[in-house]
Amino acid sequence: MYNLLKGKKGIIFGALNEHSIAWKTAQRAHEEGATFVLTNAPASIRMGELDVLAKKTNSQIIAADATSIEDLENLVEQSMEILGGKIDFVLHSIGMSVNVRKGKPYTDPNYDFTKKGWDVSAVSFHKVMNVLYHKKAMNSWGSIVALTYMAAQRVFPDYNDMADNKAYLESVARSFGYFFGRDFKVRVNTISQSPTPTTAGTGVKGFDGFIAYSEKMSPLGNATALECADYTISMFSDLTKKVTLQNLFHDGGFSNMGVSDAVMEKFE
Repeated sequence: MYNLLKGKKGIIFGALNEHSIAWKTAQRAHEEGATFVLTNAPASIRMGELDVLAKKTNSQIIAADATSIEDLENLVEQSMEILGGKIDFVLHSIGMSVNVRKGKPYTDPNYDFTKKGWDVSAVSFHKVMNVLYHKKAMNSWGSIVALTYMAAQRVFPDYNDMADNKAYLESVARSFGYFFGRDFKVRVNTISQSPTPTTAGTGVKGFDGFIAYSEKMSPLGNATALECADYTISMFSDLTKKVTLQNLFHDGGFSNMGVSDAVMEKFE
């Protein structure tokens, strides 16, 4: 261990169970010397195993609906009190599509479901940064990271309206990232991860087939949840102080591939 985050303080959104990237990021942050608060929506905390993670990392849990400014204000204020000062890093690892859960196709969604998914998956990132910005809660050279997926740029039919949500999320990172960098020297980035068998990921139709396809397409293979956690830790560390406004592909090279030999063999 290198203690890359020794003395750093943070907030981690979205850890649900041991399969989630946020969970593994929290474990790695703890190993690297960070202290942090864990947060999720009250319903997710009841369904998940967050108390187990909190014990392992000596962290406190604060329930917060990331779509509620009031909840987020309370979260940030309590976090600074618990951690003893301003925040150095924030991970936004939240995503949910009601249309996917209810089996509604992209071509015929329930638009109330669409709005709910957009608010949870994307607008929540703007709200998180809004609260952090106005409360001046981030230390200089702090780092804010959100997790995304390449469906924001390319068509993956069964990813449904989550593709639109991720595109909005990435735009928010760039736009709000400008103001955070200009005013507080804080960096804001998104990490575009390989398809990963998390609770949310496996809920997408055809996921098993696609993850196998992605593995064949990527020269380095799919990036695991733990590898994504490692990359996120590097983005929280001082080693990446001048990286901001970027959508960083962490996908074994998939995003730059046209076709691979392994995939072509299936058609020859």
